[in-house]
Amino acid sequence: METTAQIKEKLDGVTEWQPWMDALKSDSRKSVQTLLASWKRKQGLRDKQLQNHGLKLQFDAEFRTGKGDFVAGIDEAGRGPLAGPVVTAAVILPEDCSSLVGLDDSKQLSKAKRDQFAEIIKQIAVSYAVHVQPPEEIDRLNIYQATRSSMTEAALSLSPEPSIVLADAMMLKLPMACESIIKGDAKSLSIAAASILAKTGRDAIMAEYAIEYPQYGFDKHAGYGTKEHVAALEKYGPCEIHRTTFEPVKSLLTQNSLF
Repeated sequence: METTAQIKEKLDGVTEWQPWMDALKSDSRKSVQTLLASWKRKQGLRDKQLQNHGLKLQFDAEFRTGKGDFVAGIDEAGRGPLAGPVVTAAVILPEDCSSLVGLDDSKQLSKAKRDQFAEIIKQIAVSYAVHVQPPEEIDRLNIYQATRSSMTEAALSLSPEPSIVLADAMMLKLPMACESIIKGDAKSLSIAAASILAKTGRDAIMAEYAIEYPQYGFDKHAGYGTKEHVAALEKYGPCEIHRTTFEPVKSLLTQNSLF
């Protein structure tokens, strides 16, 4: 009789039901039944991921009018924080995206998964571009226009040039066709890939700022208006990367006569 460890090793090596697994259903050992149940759950999740992956690929494919057409996805990270940049990314994916099964909206994935997918995307992408819009531009233009401008810069940096750009909830003025896709990171694989590069890119920037400005805890909240962040703002006042047109930063600056 095979040991539980041997059975686990065999189960770890298969993704489809095998004839030898029929015997496991009648195995009286609780440990074996636990292993089998775990395998079934994992395969159920895998099947769901494959279905999701196929739907995202199909969504992007519907925007191709010719065989050589490239579809670019664009997304952003950091519209809501009180500090730091908005980061946008544009991605053109290749025909074979099998290594991206499980890719989803960046907010639905763990940091480890985001980092893993970011590396894969950079390796396999036909082209990708990341644009960083600094806080001073956000204050000068307003957050909507600053994000729109950043997305435009990212799109124009792609080479080869895409035939169409799919932007997450944003219409851009570009020399090529553009579609605004609501909740695009849940529908389009290219937009989901862009969301990963934007999120991981911004997180890396905020981690560096956390070292430069340790009193604010940027490594914990990435500049968003958490209670901890607001408390630090009230204690230390805003720093150079805070957005002066965002509340409560604006009011704190007014109170301290720092305009």
